[in-house]
Amino acid sequence: MTDVVSTDREVAAQIAAEQAHVDRVYDELGKAAARVELVHAEGMSRGQTDRRGTGDPREEELAGLFERDALVYSASKRRASLEHQHEGLVFGRLDLEHDVADEHGSTREVRYVGRLGVRDDDYEPLVVDWRAPAAAPFYRATPVDPQGVLRRRVLRCRGEQVVGVEDDLMVTDPPEDVVVVGDGALMAALTRSRGAQMRDIVATIQQHQDEAIRASARGVTEITGGPGTGKTVVALHRAAYLLYSDRRRFEGGGVLVVGPSAAYTAYIERVLPSLGEDSVVLRSLGDVLAGITATRLDPPAVAATKGSLRIRRVLSRLVREPIPGSPTQLRTFVGGHAIRLDLAALDRARAQVLRHHHRNAGYDAAVEALAHLAWEQVEQGEREDFVDRFTDSGDVEAFMRQWWAPVDPREMLLWLADEELVRRLGGLPPEAAADLAASYRQALELGTWTVADVALVDDLAARLGPPVDLPSEDRGFFEIEELDDASQYGVSALRVGADGETVAAASGGSARSRVSTDPRERLLAGRTGEAEEYAHVLVDEAQDLSPMQWRMLGRRGRWASWTVVGDLAQASWDDLREAGQAREEAFGTAPRQAFHMDTNYRNAREIFELAARVITEHVPEADIPEAVRETGHDPLELSVSSATLPESVAETVADLCGEVAGQVAVIAPWSWHERLRPVVTGDQVVLIDPLSTKGLEYDATVVVDPDGIVAESPGGVRALYVVLTRAAHRSAILRPVDESAPGVGGGR
Repeated sequence: MTDVVSTDREVAAQIAAEQAHVDRVYDELGKAAARVELVHAEGMSRGQTDRRGTGDPREEELAGLFERDALVYSASKRRASLEHQHEGLVFGRLDLEHDVADEHGSTREVRYVGRLGVRDDDYEPLVVDWRAPAAAPFYRATPVDPQGVLRRRVLRCRGEQVVGVEDDLMVTDPPEDVVVVGDGALMAALTRSRGAQMRDIVATIQQHQDEAIRASARGVTEITGGPGTGKTVVALHRAAYLLYSDRRRFEGGGVLVVGPSAAYTAYIERVLPSLGEDSVVLRSLGDVLAGITATRLDPPAVAATKGSLRIRRVLSRLVREPIPGSPTQLRTFVGGHAIRLDLAALDRARAQVLRHHHRNAGYDAAVEALAHLAWEQVEQGEREDFVDRFTDSGDVEAFMRQWWAPVDPREMLLWLADEELVRRLGGLPPEAAADLAASYRQALELGTWTVADVALVDDLAARLGPPVDLPSEDRGFFEIEELDDASQYGVSALRVGADGETVAAASGGSARSRVSTDPRERLLAGRTGEAEEYAHVLVDEAQDLSPMQWRMLGRRGRWASWTVVGDLAQASWDDLREAGQAREEAFGTAPRQAFHMDTNYRNAREIFELAARVITEHVPEADIPEAVRETGHDPLELSVSSATLPESVAETVADLCGEVAGQVAVIAPWSWHERLRPVVTGDQVVLIDPLSTKGLEYDATVVVDPDGIVAESPGGVRALYVVLTRAAHRSAILRPVDESAPGVGGGR
């Protein structure tokens, strides 16, 4: 078997050979960029006319405008693709041996793989897009099934510069001219530092991962596996592959990627653009619904109430409630007849309308229902004439604007701050009802929603229907309209500032826009949108979703295919049966396929063995992957005084910063953050709560108060398991000595 190259001179020669090809690729990209600029200039020249805005445009001018828009759009899109700073545009090379010789009599082929396809002037491929079928052997070839591959080489680049190569040999008896460099690309990638954002694994995708990435786009694709198995990044590469393989369907219909937190979406946001895709919608569970961005978390008991399907009974009764403070009777004269509709009659009318209409679409039906109740009190003259007089009545219109005003689902949810109302709606135990009402009183104090609230607002939005504008009020001929917001008419409202300067306040804000100091205004700022539907929905950390969150995503994926990523041993939602029921309803009858990842690429074996002991003690059926790497450094376990714990954390962090090059995370319960914040400093260090670490990884971690993590977090010991598996290279666990439970771990 060929020996691995070890001399610096031989390695330098291999790098120089690859650099020559990479230089050629970038030369061709330069030519492509120049061609794009020509197309852009050609597009801008279309549709120009010497007319000066007089008369309607001619047909040929309209055609020119259309051509201009099409050319400029196409050129701009291609320009963005070419100008994107791809880290390692060319990252792979295949040396292949074919059974049949080519036109030149050679059976050998060199094929380069990269982030996008590049051809030369003769339309010969210089680089094959990693998603193309021709690139599949780069990921699928193994020594057992080489698929014609002699050697697979990974190029490590910094910008346009090749800085290293790593080879994997696929045959036991290669030709003499096939040189092998390095210890293998995978191990080289596993030992590198972790940064503030996730990196793609496009150069080191393994065979079993590639099978999941290129799986059929139909139905539901489930990717499971324990911590560190690459589930998330495989799913993101799958999204990029789907867009490449069927762009019309998935770019036209949209791809939604949903993660557990804003920290998660910030961490992964670089992956898809680095693979050449920037059309994917990234959302955390707190901002799936337009009009709300939520990061605050409820206490576990309240989150459990809001996430459970039993809250649906509360919401279904809530939409039938009268608007707080609305009139309780209608008194008017119609055609000389006195009309009086009391509260019971109004309630009957509301119930009748809501049997057949969404509340926000039921205004006209409600007017008609009241008209017929009023007629039953009169029954004189022509019925149709009476109904017409009733509906045209100014008193009735004024009444309806209060009694049947359009309702914002966020405003309706805030009605639950009234504990008496919550108890009257029923469906919840007394303690849960009290806690629910208290959570909305807190929202009105803080001016912020919680992550669990978003699914409830979405549910109410579906029940209420989109808000509609009421019929415009009739105004007198000489009545001057007061413009509260002139920007709705396309002009700016002018006001005089404190310094005497006139300030324009255009729609959507101004140069002096202000953030409301009123908490209620902040909660209701903007407008909620209807549920957007997508062609593909990717859900990461799926084991954490509550039943109500699954229902929220189900509204966005009615006709979608799905990629679902998760590990039940890391679940922070306790009732997995109820969540599974809601999940199956979201998927419908779509076909299913499953892929399991069983190799832990993230954690050193010493780190993961500790985490595995903790979780299997409480969850014996946990999916435990095999860690493939050792560092020789066991996790540091310390018991320290609560009084001096911040100083101990600072010392431990300083030591770890000297041992690793990447990020160090201090993971602590919220109860410790105020004391730890002053001592956790530096660009290399981050202080984070346990739930926000979902999906993230660091070079090293300092886990503070593991028993406190178990007690504070939904999921209990499962949350601790997540925390203990965030570190790649080094880990330390600090336990306050006055905590009651000994050892690492604990139960709920």
